[in-house]
Amino acid sequence: MAADGQTVSEYIVHHLTNLTYGKLPGGAIRDDGTVIADGGLWTMAESAREAGEMGFMAVHVDSMAWSIGLGIIFCWFFHRVAKKASSGVPSGFINVAEMIVEFIDNTVKDTFHGRNPLVAPLALTVFVWVFLMNLMDLIPVDLIPWLLSMAGVHFQKIVPSTDPNITMGMAVGVFILMVYYSIKVKGMGFVRELTMNPFNHPVFIPVNLFMEVVGLLAKPFSLGLRLFGNMYAGEMIFILIAALYSGGLLWSGMAGVLQIGWAIFHILVITLQAFIFMVLTVVYLSMAHEDH
Repeated sequence: MAADGQTVSEYIVHHLTNLTYGKLPGGAIRDDGTVIADGGLWTMAESAREAGEMGFMAVHVDSMAWSIGLGIIFCWFFHRVAKKASSGVPSGFINVAEMIVEFIDNTVKDTFHGRNPLVAPLALTVFVWVFLMNLMDLIPVDLIPWLLSMAGVHFQKIVPSTDPNITMGMAVGVFILMVYYSIKVKGMGFVRELTMNPFNHPVFIPVNLFMEVVGLLAKPFSLGLRLFGNMYAGEMIFILIAALYSGGLLWSGMAGVLQIGWAIFHILVITLQAFIFMVLTVVYLSMAHEDH
């Protein structure tokens, strides 16, 4: 809930600010009145304003730490399951892992029409990793930031998929694979695909190239921004509900009911968004393997 002496607007801005490390430019004035010397200073931002002044090369430390940490948990979990798996009847976590693997395998078989041993493991990684990042949205918005604030950490966003740097980074990775397999599978056919569609005549090559390149570049943008937009909106609703707790007993009761209801609904959202990101990744790679 909003801290004492903190307005709702300040509370929302605080929860939407990443823990940022970057270079403050020379001459910048910090919140405590300190003036940065010529040459700049690499440091942690102490406010959203300082994070903005750090520019493009700033690193969102919290997003990086949580996404990498969740990736390690995913690898550890499936490694542990693989070591314990046997020909007998599965139980517990092994049964859950086998259900996920079978579900992803069937989805890939229905969606991907080429031959590539990378696609199914990639789909499994994308689905579970994105799901775990989205799942962090169900943790109370004040819990971890409050615990870390006692250790001197001013900001903490624990949902990596609410950071466009994370979602667009994954989307760019998928885009690189799309282009790589398009060139590998189609060769010069990929160039013809860009220049001779949809109008199969040399005079329309500039028009075709413009339309196809725009369509090609739109894929990673739509892939990354769709996930970011949905998860950011969900996180914003949780923050707004949490802010209601500062409005007194009546609003606190309403906030509790709304929080439980939105959390239950959000379980569907986080799963669906992970599934959509995974399916679109497989579809785009399938399109890259189609040689007409």
